[in-house]
Amino acid sequence: MKIKPLADRVVVKPAEAEERTKGGIIVPDTAKEKPVWGEVVAVGPGRVTEDGKSIPMEVKNGDRVLYGKYSGTEVTLDGDELLIMRESDIFAIMPK
Repeated sequence: MKIKPLADRVVVKPAEAEERTKGGIIVPDTAKEKPVWGEVVAVGPGRVTEDGKSIPMEVKNGDRVLYGKYSGTEVTLDGDELLIMRESDIFAIMPK
């Protein structure tokens, strides 16, 4: 992937929406819930404070993260649906 986010921004590939419910009912595309987790594919260098100190990022490439339902900006790059968001929009890092 050839994208490099700036400052404290993170590029996330959202997880695929569930196709079936637990009971086995197939969910049409129009009724699918937006996923709230995904995999980090690119990370910016970190935020710089007003006094010039660099604050490193806590997330890294490959992390599975939880984020807000309407967080980030949706973009399509090389046919992949991606989200670009600030690190502060990420709620947690999930275990693999």
